[in-house]
Amino acid sequence: MLGRVRNDGLAGTAEHPADRVLTVPNALSALRLLLVPVFAALILGGHDLWALLVLAVSGASDWLDGRLARRWQQVTRLGQVLDPAADRLFIFAALLGMALRELVPWWLVVVIVARDLGIVALGLLLARLGRGPLPVSDLGKAATFALLYAFPLILLASLGGPVGAVARPLGWAFAMWGTALYWWAGLRYAAHVRVLMRARAAA
Repeated sequence: MLGRVRNDGLAGTAEHPADRVLTVPNALSALRLLLVPVFAALILGGHDLWALLVLAVSGASDWLDGRLARRWQQVTRLGQVLDPAADRLFIFAALLGMALRELVPWWLVVVIVARDLGIVALGLLLARLGRGPLPVSDLGKAATFALLYAFPLILLASLGGPVGAVARPLGWAFAMWGTALYWWAGLRYAAHVRVLMRARAAA
């Protein structure tokens, strides 16, 4: 059973993240980052079952690092950067690999990457305002969840058979909903940054 760890001034929460680096959740996030090139090589090489296994391991570590960070009060500033970075890199690797194999259209790559470039620009604006990284909203988490479910299903559909026939419509349903939520979350982030910029201008 996961217990709650209390430490002397080193605890971190979502509202007050710690500056620690060496934590178990951060190690799990770093592991996910290391798995990105492995996943990319597998999907480009057509090793779909192994690619799906890597995605499953990544998804499990994503759930576990968030749970441990909250339960052990090990939410850190580094973790708040590593975790979404790993998500976005997995999404990009999956998109690019499947587009090169003609499993998804290139317009989907453009739509999702354009949104992420916008988020990077917003992050730079926040840095100029002296603010930390963009807070991950529940809407953004839902969008990422949908996309990270969509791509394994679309990949599974490429294997054909009755499983593929079921996976294809499910995968594209998750992809469309995930893309819509992804952009909705991005627009809300933009509105948040705009409010901060107006407040600074009025100060």
